[in-house]
Amino acid sequence: MNWPIAEVARLSGVTARTLRHYDEIGLLPPAGIGANGHRYYEEHQLLRLQQILVLRALGVGLPEVGRILAEEIDEVDALRGHHRRLLAERDRLEALAGTVARTIAELEQSRKDGTPMTAINRPENLFEGIRPSQYQESLRDFPGHAEDVARRVAAMTPQDVEAGQRERTAQMILLAELMAAGHPADAEPVQARIDAQYRALTELRAVSAEEYRAIGRSCVGNEAWRAAYETIAPGLAAYQRDAIEAYVAHRLG
Repeated sequence: MNWPIAEVARLSGVTARTLRHYDEIGLLPPAGIGANGHRYYEEHQLLRLQQILVLRALGVGLPEVGRILAEEIDEVDALRGHHRRLLAERDRLEALAGTVARTIAELEQSRKDGTPMTAINRPENLFEGIRPSQYQESLRDFPGHAEDVARRVAAMTPQDVEAGQRERTAQMILLAELMAAGHPADAEPVQARIDAQYRALTELRAVSAEEYRAIGRSCVGNEAWRAAYETIAPGLAAYQRDAIEAYVAHRLG
């Protein structure tokens, strides 16, 4: 039995245009092409499409999908591998959901107790369950920096990644403590903390004054970054931005 491209698109939820693209790049050639020029697919192609969609759902890029499928010949073994990846993704999402649930509970308790809004949430690892690739995606406006981060992450063990996540959380908490203590964004203790952040960035690559200013503004403008800062303490995203603005003006200007 074979299915025309329109039927495969309907069954899978993938557009016909995407299916044609998969054919053009050699990822999913059809079983045949009819006299009318339409592509037709058989069971083997549908199973391969399932594998492609599973890997794409796991965040795997098309070049890597092609490499994975080229290495896995037996369909049952391939599906077992995909199943393992899905279970790992489930565990990651459970860890992430646990992190969010704890944050929600702490915020609700804070509101119930009438705790001042300057209260600081002190998670051990705010980024638990978040993959390095997701952090790199948040750097999409800074491709040069994202590439350097990707190279560094590629050489790190899972333990190193977790340690880096904990360090990021700790740095955000330290800044929140200065904000809660009433230090203005341009105060010396705050600027010393920003200087440490800037020096850590420049260990990866040179960062111009304008680029660092843009990174500071992204603390508020980038939804993922803002959410992370605001989880630690309301107003922390804008505080970080203002502190970077002051740093650029007085030390890099």
